[in-house]
Amino acid sequence: MNKLKIVFMGTPDFAVGCLNALVNSNHNVEAVITAPDRAAGRGKKIIQSEIKKYTNSNNLRLLQPINLKDEKFINELKSINADIFVVVAFRMLPKIVWEIPEKGTINLHASILPQLRGAAPIHWAIINGLKETGVTTFFINEKIDFGDVIEKSKVKIDSSENTGQLYEKLKTKGSELLLSSLKIIEKNNFKSTKQTNPKELLLAPKLNKNNTRINWNNKGESIFNFVRGLNPYPSAWTKNKKTDKILKLFNVVFHLEQNNNKNLAGTLLFENNSIKIITIDGYLEVLELQLEGKKRMSNLEFINGYKNFHMDLLL
Repeated sequence: MNKLKIVFMGTPDFAVGCLNALVNSNHNVEAVITAPDRAAGRGKKIIQSEIKKYTNSNNLRLLQPINLKDEKFINELKSINADIFVVVAFRMLPKIVWEIPEKGTINLHASILPQLRGAAPIHWAIINGLKETGVTTFFINEKIDFGDVIEKSKVKIDSSENTGQLYEKLKTKGSELLLSSLKIIEKNNFKSTKQTNPKELLLAPKLNKNNTRINWNNKGESIFNFVRGLNPYPSAWTKNKKTDKILKLFNVVFHLEQNNNKNLAGTLLFENNSIKIITIDGYLEVLELQLEGKKRMSNLEFINGYKNFHMDLLL
């Protein structure tokens, strides 16, 4: 197979595995594009993206444009004369960028498109209680995650799996699919597939303070999926009505019970050295949690330190 000249675009850890796979393939990574460094935390320490760290340690050419439409940046991209651009977990590209390479610009998305288009597909796969998800490669066009599909690869979601665990599985699967798709594209004799929308279309919007709050009116299994879908980051949260303190839940187990608990839903109990939160159809057993301003702790650590939370209502 002939070598492809590639420009890679990505920012977080999820993209590092894909870049590493390309570097160790027979293709040529001509340049890497990532987000500008940013100041973070109280000390405003300058943070580099995971892709930048990898790029520098492997002596690759690095570009960090602030404006993707900047004329100097566009001219520099064109001068590389790449065959194809590869995008993994980057920002939306303007047409003036993705139309540059002869073989197009491809993206790796962490779901089976068209399901779970959006910024957080791994989280929402678990939040929605799906039994499987996967990765998709497609050609970028004007609409986010709507381009023609090259390949898909599925993975099973275990019943107790959290987003952190699924993330690692999809990182590996994504690297494999990316190399496979480039092999197909290099041959020049394949046909991509247009996306069609199913009747029930799940979306994967960006996570924020509002859509990560637990709703205690939901059924227990739904809350269980919600918590594991937001574990380890950014975490599902609720608030103690009495203290107004935020409580984050990380590791929980749902127990179905047939008794009617609707009037007690959201009540936190300490019982036999365990933490229970009543749901409308059973209870959540909480194994790991974090109180606002405190470190993450086990159920026993929390019980020993916060006995006054017994019978408090969570909102």
